[in-house]
Amino acid sequence: MSAIRTFNVEAGLPTLDEARRLVIEEIKRAKREGVKVLKVIHGYGSSGKGGALYVGLRKSFRLRKKEGAIKDSIAGEDFSIFNETVLDLLEGVPELRGDSDLGATNEGVTILWLK
Repeated sequence: MSAIRTFNVEAGLPTLDEARRLVIEEIKRAKREGVKVLKVIHGYGSSGKGGALYVGLRKSFRLRKKEGAIKDSIAGEDFSIFNETVLDLLEGVPELRGDSDLGATNEGVTILWLK
């Protein structure tokens, strides 16, 4: 079983509420299966300032952290070796070093560090 999983919630063009529900289900499934990192592809949106999934899901991820459902979330644009949280995550999940989004400043993804 891989320690890293990618979940494309943007596929199928869900509403924010549907996407939030799908991500929560995927977090639970991934944790049951021993996944340590869930990379969520939510897209950035075409407005130039972040779409509904981008804004709404990132807010939801902050709440999941506060509730203790996840250890942390890392915005794609902050997913680099110059981020202290990322360095801690890479120490715990070294396979993540080969991820194509590491250092890519991809605003369309968020990395969830699962407990």
